[in-house]
Amino acid sequence: MKRHFLQQVLAVCLTALVACGATVAHAEDETADGLIKRLSTDVLDTIKADKANLVGDISKVVALVDTRIMPNVNFQRMTSSAVGPAWRQATPEQQKRLQEEFKILLVRTYAGALSQISDQTISMKPMRASPEDKEVLVRTEVKGKGDPIQLEYRLEKTPGQGAGWKIYNLNVLGVWLVETYRSQFAQEVNAKGLDGLIASLAERNKANSKKA
Repeated sequence: MKRHFLQQVLAVCLTALVACGATVAHAEDETADGLIKRLSTDVLDTIKADKANLVGDISKVVALVDTRIMPNVNFQRMTSSAVGPAWRQATPEQQKRLQEEFKILLVRTYAGALSQISDQTISMKPMRASPEDKEVLVRTEVKGKGDPIQLEYRLEKTPGQGAGWKIYNLNVLGVWLVETYRSQFAQEVNAKGLDGLIASLAERNKANSKKA
C-alpha cells in the first residue's frame, strides 16, 4: 500500500517536473513561484503531446529526465539528503553511483504512472517569501478526479553558471519525498553499508527494468 501511494506521489511530481525544460532559458531571472507556475501551466500539454513516446519506453523517459528535468533540480542535494549522514563518509565514486542509481530508481519506478495523467489542473497558493530569500516553499494544488492533491516544492537559489531556482524536495499530502527515502536508505546502510545500499538500489532498478 505504501509503495502504491509513493507511486502516485511521484507520478504527480515527475509529471510536473517534465515541464521544467521550458523554463531553463529564463532560469536566472525567474522567480521561484514563477518557475513553478510556468511548468505547472505547461505540464498537461507536454504530457499529452509526448505520452505515446514516453509510456512503455524507459530509455526515452531517462533521456527526458537527463535533458529537461535535471538542469532544474539540485539532484546532488536531493540524493545526499536522502542518504543522510552516511553521505559524508561516501567516496566520490560511491556518491556518483548513489546519484545514478537513485535517479534511475525514481524514473523507472514511476514512469508507468505517467500514463495516468489526464485531466488534472494545477492552481498556485500564495507564497510567503522575501526577495532576499535563498530558499523558499512554493505550494500548489492539483485537481482532477478524486480529492485535490496538495503539492509543495522546496527550492533554493543557486549562483554562478546555471544560476536560478532549483528544486531539491517535494511534498505531496504531507509526505516529503527525500525524508521518505531517507528512512528506507538508513535501514540499508545500517545493515549493509553504503556499498550494500548501492547494490540494493541497482538490484531494484534491474528488477524494475524487467517489469517495464
